[in-house]
Amino acid sequence: MASQMDSPTTIPTEVHDAAAVSQIQAAAVQHHSPCGDGNIVWHQWGAGEPVVLLHGGSGSWTHWVRNIGALVQAGYQVLAPDLPGFGDSAKAPDGNDADVMPRWLETGLQQILGATPCHLVGFSFGAMVGTLLTAACPQRVSNLVLIGAPALEPAPRSMLDLRAWDHLPAGPERDAIHRHNLAALMLARPESIDDFAVRLHADNLVRDRLRKRRLAWTDIVVRTLRQVTCPVHGIWGAEDAVYRNRVAVIEPALAQAADFRGLQMLPATGHWAQYEAAPTFNTALLQTLNAAHPGKS
Repeated sequence: MASQMDSPTTIPTEVHDAAAVSQIQAAAVQHHSPCGDGNIVWHQWGAGEPVVLLHGGSGSWTHWVRNIGALVQAGYQVLAPDLPGFGDSAKAPDGNDADVMPRWLETGLQQILGATPCHLVGFSFGAMVGTLLTAACPQRVSNLVLIGAPALEPAPRSMLDLRAWDHLPAGPERDAIHRHNLAALMLARPESIDDFAVRLHADNLVRDRLRKRRLAWTDIVVRTLRQVTCPVHGIWGAEDAVYRNRVAVIEPALAQAADFRGLQMLPATGHWAQYEAAPTFNTALLQTLNAAHPGKS
């Protein structure tokens, strides 16, 4: 275990194929924390100040495969759970949406980190979970970074052209729908939707057991941000399909937090910004985290 935690060079920063994902996974220390009759599965890399990464809906820790290495090489400890009902984690017994997850995550963080606070970075559905966790457990979070957060205002369910895929067997026809859906929601540039992106996306989708989520279409994030007291930051893809034709709502919504520190928009980048524009995103995230420590480069 110690050798994995002390060897950031085993974690690739350039990730373009399944072999690199396997290498990242092999370098992780795995933890299990209780969640109903099962467990939340956590992946941990590196040592130092903890950064907790919460993935998006229908995702898993692999939403962060292009970011983990950069964070570890910069001297941070990274924790990435599969949220309850996604990836390898059990469903929470008390509900099917973001509002039931904070207490289960805090149980795991107590087990792994004790009382040590963390930087909390949430993407999409994970941004919603992270905001709720920060409001419920303010002593846990030193900085909250949101990426592509939904629920900044009520949104119509019909805004995205997403197509059903699970009536089809695995194969080219299903993959074609995944490519369409990645373009409709996740990624802005056609060249980003390669075979690797399709495989990551497809592998996560089949393990999503929370298909009836509804809170993303409310304004629960902006309402909860009014209760958050730690610094809040936003990093967003400028071409995020969730906010197509309404990008102007993002910054005022985040500014409802008492200590809003600013919004960085990444050009020519879609909703899954940390994947599509990984080098630019990693620079932005590290600048945000390091700003809490003026002496850290």
